Amino acid sequence: MESGQPLIEFKGVTKTYQKGTHALNDVNIKIYKGEFVFVVGKSGAGKSTFIKLIMREETPNAGEIFVNGYELSHMRRKDIPYLRRTMGIVFQDFRVIPTMNVFDNVAFTLRVVGASQREIRRKVSHALSMVGLGNKARSYPMELSGGEQQRVGLARALVNNPTLIIADEPTGNVDPNMSYEIVELLTEINRRGTTVVMVTHEHQLVRDFNRRVVMLENGRVVADNSEGAM
Repeated sequence: MESGQPLIEFKGVTKTYQKGTHALNDVNIKIYKGEFVFVVGKSGAGKSTFIKLIMREETPNAGEIFVNGYELSHMRRKDIPYLRRTMGIVFQDFRVIPTMNVFDNVAFTLRVVGASQREIRRKVSHALSMVGLGNKARSYPMELSGGEQQRVGLARALVNNPTLIIADEPTGNVDPNMSYEIVELLTEINRRGTTVVMVTHEHQLVRDFNRRVVMLENGRVVADNSEGAM
């Protein structure tokens, strides 16, 4: 475990939804810069809520959350976009825009923040080459396999050089071989210094990649294994 300031810290975090669902219950966790952490647990264990709280899509009923130097519980709405620019998100359902080619899908977030054309060309080319799609820049999502579409999602998450990648079930809609390729790519990104938090239900993947594992059950952390063994 690294010393110093955690990149993500949950202090006594409890989240209950309006309908009474207890999603998280007194969760305490620290994730440090440069770590690769798998978050596992059955459906309803609190994994999605954990991710939504990190992204500031939800706020806790009790406790404090710190991400990348931001205190999320009392964050002003206008500061949320700045928090999100420090992270890249990879979704299970790819979230590619079908009417845009691969280059424009990856460039989208850079255009939103007003990057120059030159910077966009450089960063998109670099991100696409990192995920092995350098020759697919002009292709459209419908011309790609599911695994390739997920690589587009990964390139888009990487393009702004985030300090943190959140991968929410990124292998849920691809075949087993591609699942390994996606996690290998995330591992390579992590080796270059980016912190990775990956939610998954695929225990074989978790065993094979041997990283820190945080297990949630009924909204509580029931295991936090730095060695990665399940």
